[in-house]
Amino acid sequence: MYALIRFVFLAGVLALVPDAPAQVQLGSDVLAANGFKELQGKRVGLITNPSGVNRSGESTIDLLRRAPEVKLVALFGPEHGLYGDMKAGVPIPERMDRRTGLPVHSLYGATRKPAPASLKGLDALVYDLQDTGVRSYTFISTMGLAMEACAEAGVEFVVLDRPNPLAGERVEGPMVDDRFRSFVGQWNIPYTYGMTCGELARMINGEGWIKKPCKLTVIPMKGWRRTMVWRDTGLRWVPTSPNVPRADSPLYYAATGLFGELAGGSGANIGTRLKRPFECVIAPWLDANRMSAAMSRFGLRGISFPTFSVTHEGQRLHGALLKIGDPVHASLVAVNFYLLDGIEKASGRDLFAEAMKRKKDFQMFDKVCGTDEIRRQLKAGKSAAEVVESWKAGEEAFRLPRQKYLLYTDAAVTRSAPVEDHKSPPVMETKPEAAVESRPAPPPIATNSAPPSLPSVIILVSKGDSAAKIAQDFGISASDIAEANPGVNLNRLKVGQKLKIPRTQAK
Repeated sequence: MYALIRFVFLAGVLALVPDAPAQVQLGSDVLAANGFKELQGKRVGLITNPSGVNRSGESTIDLLRRAPEVKLVALFGPEHGLYGDMKAGVPIPERMDRRTGLPVHSLYGATRKPAPASLKGLDALVYDLQDTGVRSYTFISTMGLAMEACAEAGVEFVVLDRPNPLAGERVEGPMVDDRFRSFVGQWNIPYTYGMTCGELARMINGEGWIKKPCKLTVIPMKGWRRTMVWRDTGLRWVPTSPNVPRADSPLYYAATGLFGELAGGSGANIGTRLKRPFECVIAPWLDANRMSAAMSRFGLRGISFPTFSVTHEGQRLHGALLKIGDPVHASLVAVNFYLLDGIEKASGRDLFAEAMKRKKDFQMFDKVCGTDEIRRQLKAGKSAAEVVESWKAGEEAFRLPRQKYLLYTDAAVTRSAPVEDHKSPPVMETKPEAAVESRPAPPPIATNSAPPSLPSVIILVSKGDSAAKIAQDFGISASDIAEANPGVNLNRLKVGQKLKIPRTQAK
């Protein structure tokens, strides 16, 4: 009896111990594990920066230089440069890399698209950059324009896939109006789009967003699931740029970047001049207690707003920190506009009206929003809740075409048709014909076949339920629920509504 009690006690204790993060294998790891088969016998160029490392921390530059039968002949640097040490918006010149002796072609200087001369003699251009999952971060613009250049030059484009640090289900924010398309809003996707760079590359190619589809090869990851934020991957974060120094920085960038663009000139600071980029909202004229209380009253899920005061350059600044406690489920993009409402409640100051009085140039704000509709709503006095509601239809319209380009589910397998050759590496290739064709996707990463299906179950939505919460409860993804319930708006679930829940044996 004692032994049984002791066993039950130990089992209970072990159940409370959190699982160690699983270490995801990046596209570069999978490429190397397969002996660089996709690049053998080829002269290649590489778009990268310090974030382009494998799970052991080895740079992709060094990885390709020592790869058998692969000839790395050119490097390409995005915004912030090949070494990631340049400030945002600073043009970068062409140069030679002293360490490798290779030419470094700038994709953030005289041109933002590889020039034909830089691609001459290449068989493939490899892309390995860690993105933030936010549309205004320019790496995904660089990727798509490089795909277009490769299509025109007849060069294969190879993406070494990487995690989206915001996880793979976060679809939030306004879509891009064609009139406001720019390098900070190149593709018609929401502000956070819930895709890896490899998945987005497939969508750019397949939806005809570039002049001509390129020959695209995506080397998928192993072990990544859509509900994983960076801390769940077991991977070390390498700063992607000076203001994105930590693994959770992309979360805060999504939550305050738009606000920072609008509030510039007001004296409000979002921490980019401190060692907390995007993690706070402070100003000499704010009261920390009032700001914290105002933001807390909104009841934003997964985020708290403790008081914060600091002395910077001899000036005392007060306000609130952002603490994202639930990075998977917190609504991030909405925070940008609740901050405006919170400041008005805490201080009586309408930052948008003040910007109008100062005759602020809203051109960049409109570009990062992808539209002038947000500015028009603010001008009309719309609340944060009304602004957020206005982009919901765009989010839903995006989810449907996005679905067919996804490579991963929460079971860490690809969404795919049967595979022709299970011995081949996990590669997704898109051929440059008028009707874009895809080679069958790779086999499941964990097993050689999908888990056997169980009958779906029907549930009734309860108070407090959301698609994300239901998905988590059943060990599936929100995408699985969307697929099983066509025509149902998962963002507007009602108590008592019926939902079909797909299940598999593994779950």
